[in-house]
Amino acid sequence: MLLESIRTQLATLSRSEKKVALAVLDNPTLAVAENITALARNAQVSEPTVVRFCRAIGYDGWHEFKLKLAQTLALALPGTDESLAPDDLAADLVGKICSRSINALLDLRNNLQAEPIQRALDILARANKIEFYGQGTSGIIAADAQHKFFRSGVPTVAYSDPHIHSISASLLNPGDAVVAISQRGGSSALLGSVRLARKSGADVIALVPSGTPLAELATVLVPIDLSFNADPYTPQSARLAHLVVIDILAVGLALKRGPEFRKKMLNAQKALQKLDMPFDTFL
Repeated sequence: MLLESIRTQLATLSRSEKKVALAVLDNPTLAVAENITALARNAQVSEPTVVRFCRAIGYDGWHEFKLKLAQTLALALPGTDESLAPDDLAADLVGKICSRSINALLDLRNNLQAEPIQRALDILARANKIEFYGQGTSGIIAADAQHKFFRSGVPTVAYSDPHIHSISASLLNPGDAVVAISQRGGSSALLGSVRLARKSGADVIALVPSGTPLAELATVLVPIDLSFNADPYTPQSARLAHLVVIDILAVGLALKRGPEFRKKMLNAQKALQKLDMPFDTFL
């Protein structure tokens, strides 16, 4: 969510911009209620510094930032503290981690626009072949995506090894599509493969934060602008957001393929059901 994103960007802000960030984090409700003059006074900075702060974290200005902050506070679960502590009990972990995940998905729903989703679906619907590239955690998401998409009737494959997706990208043709998945958007290996895919004439759909190097290379950017936390004990909410976007694209593609495709999907489902062992086998 927005407040977590501000926290993770504190180190990149100037001293004056950091004052604004801390004032917002200290009392986000007050920041929404007051105007830019009041926030500048509370942070002991000038109004232009408030504007620079808003732009530094990815917004055009004060009004866009204030609207986003208001939406974040409205969607957040009331009375929840998502920060984790060494002495947290099991009940604390259940509440905090579920709350963090729910708020991340609410944030995604609030910010994800229909236009890039539609453009991505148009590319996928006409693709001769769909390849999913990702590394690390994103490689697992790519494998999940391939599992969902292969039923579409279009040849699909997922690669998490940078050497393999580099070779594959160089062999693509116009009419093929790549879905590049990354939580940070700066992997040199993934960027190299995406450049090769574009050079081969393939379209690239990037599921990645906006403003990243990978986002700049994409034919279509589906922005997933959630903060990335390097703390190993902090759940990576961005992973959930990527999985939901994959579901949106998979279901959207299935619907675009029409009723004949639905029949094929039902036949595939029946085939899977035949593999299930009857319950009385275990009695």
